[in-house]
Amino acid sequence: MNELTTELKSLHEDTLNNLKNSKSNNTLRAYKSDFKDFVTFCSKHGLKSIPTEPKIVAIYLTHLSKTSKISTLRRRLVSISMVHKIKGYYLDTKHPVIIENLLGIKRVKGSIQRGKKPLLISDLKAMINVIHEQKIDEIIKLRDISIVLIGFGGGFRRSELISIDFEDLEFVSEGLKITLKKSKTDQYGEGMIKGIPYFENENYCPVNNLKNWLSISKIKSGAIFRRFTKGANLSNDRLTDQTVVLLIKKYLKIADIENTNYSGHSLRSGFATVAAESGADERSIMAMTGHKTTQMVRRYIKEANIFKNNALNKIKL
Repeated sequence: MNELTTELKSLHEDTLNNLKNSKSNNTLRAYKSDFKDFVTFCSKHGLKSIPTEPKIVAIYLTHLSKTSKISTLRRRLVSISMVHKIKGYYLDTKHPVIIENLLGIKRVKGSIQRGKKPLLISDLKAMINVIHEQKIDEIIKLRDISIVLIGFGGGFRRSELISIDFEDLEFVSEGLKITLKKSKTDQYGEGMIKGIPYFENENYCPVNNLKNWLSISKIKSGAIFRRFTKGANLSNDRLTDQTVVLLIKKYLKIADIENTNYSGHSLRSGFATVAAESGADERSIMAMTGHKTTQMVRRYIKEANIFKNNALNKIKL
């Protein structure tokens, strides 16, 4: 009996570890950060945070709704649920008190979300142009240009972008193949291959600019996007995803573009929006971005076509 109990405990621990390993480190950090806010709320009001109950979660979401968007509430709910799972507890997030409370909040607040702005072609070109104009070492310029163009051209999440290794690249006659070993929505680690073709304009071509960066940096293995130490000396340290955000905001500001509503995600959303504006269908966009559902991609397409399919275009004044 004791042996069986020991075996079950071991299996239980392995199961919890599997749950943790099913998520990326960035996702786990986000869960912990969100849950920390829930714990603070519960401590303040003498409520139990783990294991908690649906009524407490509903009250917390109501509190959160005073200052946050619906999307934030949904994310916090997922985080609270996942932390419970990882700790071996069950939380019924489909309980009527949670679902109906969210529906009521949504009806009062409305559900239109104003996310971060996408980087459009005009923004992209402005950024590349100002990078060229900077009085910095050529090697730094080429790295930063490659980050922006590869991030946009591949519709990458910033965590995916910084995870690319030299071994993931394959230059072919049509352009560049990049093997993505794992991503946020690829929980089974199946990976995917993204293809970035050559652009006619070499100045803004992701493939040519990446070739230039690899040539000057002499990178032959490991991370392709790395930190510089003082004196523009290239280190072996992989860039962080936060560096990508800071880099984008920096060059937008230099280009006299208000950068407050842009983020690292602006490269990815920019690709999807521009592709939709150019007539790409949702399946081809999803094949590049790795979205598993059409909901977000349809939102990009809808926003991209807001003027193209506008009824006012039929009115002559």
